[in-house]
This record gives sequence, C-alpha cells and structure tokens, in this order.
Amino acid sequence: MKIAIMTESFLPKVDGIVTMLTKTVECLRQSGDEVIIFAPSGGPSEIFGAEVVAMPSLAFPLYPELRLALPRTSMRQKLRAFQPDILHLFEPALLGVGGIYYSQELHIPLVVSYHTNLPAYLGYYKLGAIEGLTWKLMRERHRRASLNLCTSTAMIDDLGNHGVGQLALWERAVDANRFRPGAGTSEMRIRLSGGYPAAPLLLYVGRLSAEKDVALLKDLFSVIPEMRLAIVGDGPLRPELERQFEHTATVFTGYLKGDQLASAYASADLFVLPSQTETLGLVLLESMASGCPVIACRAGGVPDAVQDGKTGFLFDPDDRDSFAATVRKAYYSNGQLTAIRANARRDVELHSWISATAKLRELYCQVVREGPKKISKGPVPLPRRIAAGIARGTLRTLLP
Repeated sequence: MKIAIMTESFLPKVDGIVTMLTKTVECLRQSGDEVIIFAPSGGPSEIFGAEVVAMPSLAFPLYPELRLALPRTSMRQKLRAFQPDILHLFEPALLGVGGIYYSQELHIPLVVSYHTNLPAYLGYYKLGAIEGLTWKLMRERHRRASLNLCTSTAMIDDLGNHGVGQLALWERAVDANRFRPGAGTSEMRIRLSGGYPAAPLLLYVGRLSAEKDVALLKDLFSVIPEMRLAIVGDGPLRPELERQFEHTATVFTGYLKGDQLASAYASADLFVLPSQTETLGLVLLESMASGCPVIACRAGGVPDAVQDGKTGFLFDPDDRDSFAATVRKAYYSNGQLTAIRANARRDVELHSWISATAKLRELYCQVVREGPKKISKGPVPLPRRIAAGIARGTLRTLLP
C-alpha cells in the first residue's frame, strides 16, 4: 500500500504525536508499505526509508516548538508522482488545508486523526470565546474524511457529540521492550533527585505549557515533604515554572530521549500527570511499562489507559485537593503498589506498535476499498485564501 502522511508535529519536535507517527511509519515500512511524509522544514529528509518532503514553515507564536507548515503547489506534483492509495492527516493545521484540497482534487481517500484536544486548550490561552468557531472549523475538516481516528473512546464520544461522524478507535501502543522496569539506574536516580537518591522521587514527563497544569505539582510537597521532583521536558512555560519551583527540591532536565527517558521512568517511585486535556497520554503507557505507578487525572482519554486502583490511580478533576491526596495515598500504599506495577506491565504488554499498526492498516484497507468520500458541497476553500487571512497577507507563495 502507498500511504501519504501530512503532519505539523514532526521531528525534531518531541511529543506523543511525533512518537506515534514515527513508530507507525516504522511498522508500516517493516510491512513493506511505501510511505511519503509532508512535514515542516527543519527535520530529517527521511525516516525508515520513507521520504520526508520539507514544507516551508513558521513558528506558532503561542508555542514556538510547533511549526505551521505552508501548503504549496509542489504538493500536487509530489502526490501525483507518488500516487498514494490513501492520505492520512495527523492533526494538521495549515498543511491540512492543502491535504484536504488535494485529496479532493486528486480523488485520494482521506483519513484524519485527532490527537490534540484543541477546544479544551483554548481556556488556558484566554481564547475560550472562540470555542464555538473552533468546533465549527473542526467539523468542516472532519466531515471531508472517509475516516476520523481517535486515540481514546472519550475523544470518540466528544467528537461524536459535536457532530463529527465516521469515527473509529486507533488503538493505543507502547514499546514495552525499551520501556521496562530493568531500565533504571542508580546514576539516573541520582541525577533526577538532585543528589538525594534515598528520598522519594516523583517524576513528570511532558510539555511545559499551560494546558499541562504542571504548576499543580508544587502542591505535592505539602503531602510528601521529603520528596524530590524531577520535571522532564521543555516548552514555553519552562522559565516561569523554574521561577515557581525555585525553592523546592525540583530538578528540571529538559527533554530526555530513547534509553535515557526509559531509564528516567524506571528510576522513579511515582509518575504524576496533572493534565486534564490528554487525548490519551502516551507518557502514561511508557511509565506503566517501566514499572513506575502512575497518578493521573480522571479526564479525557486517561481512563482508557489507566484503571483506577488496578493499573494506576486517578484523581478527581473538579477537586484540586484530590490530586495531592491521591498521590499521598499511592505513595503510602506500598503493598498495593506492588500489584499496581505488575498489573500495569501486563496490560501494556498487550498493546504493541506492531499490533496497533496492523489494525490501523486494516482500517486503511477498508477506506481504500470504499474509495474517496463524495462531498455534498463544493471544493474546500483554497489554502491560499485561508493562509493569507491567518498570516495577514505575508504567505504569498501558497496555493495555487
């Protein structure tokens, strides 16, 4: 099968979407599928033998790590030469407009996957007033797809309740070979604890941005005063968070990748994720695979990944005190933690990238058999007009 992918979350950016994309491409290539990727400039030119077409891009002002890729007429030539059986949009913004346009023009079956709970983010950036418009634009995007993929049942329900159809679950997965209990080291624990390896060590991994509610981690020092906290990740809120945590036993490491990240999970005592906006939370699965018990918010896609009291602990999103109380309960329930670690590891071992990608491929085949979706209205608005409006006339090189 020939698969074209378009995304604005791509290397060198570090997040769950990028991990999901790269692991999926790796498995597709191992199955013999041909893949081409359209992504923002600044990343690699190929991954796992799949060509990466670099698109001109601009940093998103509210989140500079995210680059908005600009559609160009060269996309048409690349797609025609590649002749994909299917086009998959990974939560794209401007680039997605070009993808939708060309999927219709070239009669390519379209799949769109939903990875970012954008409506829930708006309030964190004082943009709540445009939530209605955001849903309207999202419905317009998703209605043009033959299939809309979500990474949790909660997101399927959310999109369905807002008028999006043709929904299916993209099954969760984790690399249980890399992320494993034996990956921890004394050196990593010393690093994460700031030189106090005997102290209780709590770990957060993820973006340092408003929607992650990282500041809530400071509350945990009141229930486990002797604890050390390691914050692994980076993002626009890092300078502010470093100021807020300045006089606490907190270590900021920046991003960790590969074996170092696996070692961080396996070296900690508890993993804490205060965010209420997760569509799934790949970091939860990685921590569970590593034998590090997780405490996360009972919101979004998290309950799909974590069974409260069996594979982890969930706290109430409507009660700020619930987070700290749940962490305290988890830390002092030593007997239960042993069972939690074993249950979590058994659960994630059932969800490999190979299995998840094989089921994704079955969905691709179903879409290809059904052919391109017929749209009742006219063609999608030209990317040039949309992009020009967003960029105030500065993006003169866009379609067509």
